[in-house]
Amino acid sequence: MLVRVIVVLVALLARGEPLFAQAQSAENSGLLESIEDWVREGFDETLRSALEEIDEKQGISLLDSLLQQMQSSEVLDLARFKTGASTLVPLLEQYEETLPYAVWLKTRLDYLDTAEELRRALRPAPPRRGMPEPVPVPMIQLQRRVWVRQMDQRPLPPRAQGLVPVLKPIFMAEKVPPQFVWLAEVESSFDPGAKSPSGAAGLFQLMKPTARSLGLSTWLPDERLNSEKSARAAARYLRYLHGRFGDWRLALAAYNAGEARVGDLLKKSRSRTYEAIAHRLPSETQLYVPKVEAVLRKREGVALSDLKVPVTGKSDGRTGL
Repeated sequence: MLVRVIVVLVALLARGEPLFAQAQSAENSGLLESIEDWVREGFDETLRSALEEIDEKQGISLLDSLLQQMQSSEVLDLARFKTGASTLVPLLEQYEETLPYAVWLKTRLDYLDTAEELRRALRPAPPRRGMPEPVPVPMIQLQRRVWVRQMDQRPLPPRAQGLVPVLKPIFMAEKVPPQFVWLAEVESSFDPGAKSPSGAAGLFQLMKPTARSLGLSTWLPDERLNSEKSARAAARYLRYLHGRFGDWRLALAAYNAGEARVGDLLKKSRSRTYEAIAHRLPSETQLYVPKVEAVLRKREGVALSDLKVPVTGKSDGRTGL
């Protein structure tokens, strides 16, 4: 039963990240079986003992609920999972084998914080006699405000100072606004060892099929863990997505949720704007796009809409597209 709890938990984290969703079906084949083997062989007795203290039935119920919630478009409902995810991080940080997953999860805890703040902000205020009812703030605008507040006091990630000057010229060479180097803060907190249970890895959290389509090796060596090579691949993919959708918000949504999903939603809505489909995107994606915007404002003092594509530099495009 203990192994089942851990398997569901890791699978939950994998399903909770819609990154490059169009490529996940091949990667997820046999995922539970491989995770179960790893759990049986790789977890030591200390971690087993810690997990045995969890009420297994309640744990599985919670994890199954979160698994479904991360795939839904209801952002506010993510807030109730904040405590469980926060408790999991220090457990993963204790072991070398699970530390990369801790980095990935810790980078995303603020999604749950934001969901909680949004829920509080949208809670109806008690009516006040003689006062008009307040006009509700649209969800997209409210998300942007919350993320700006969250980022206002956030310190620079420890590795950013050394990596940003090295990686910016790569984005320039690929004809992508160099400010997008800060995507690494959103994806991995600038930790090149970050890994998600679904198979994404590196500073920019590239899935294996996507990385290979961009010309990277993913096996001995895994070039996604090379900061400069992963930056070049991420820049190429962003440029491709911007070329396809003609808008940076849509490009970011596709980077996170999958280009096929974004394309289908645009087709169904008969629209070409992010605002038209935002409420139908996965919860993480709805939070991901405004978080990137807030990070760019904090680190570069620039709005997403103001970014200009560099006119110089050379690139050979995305392999396989």
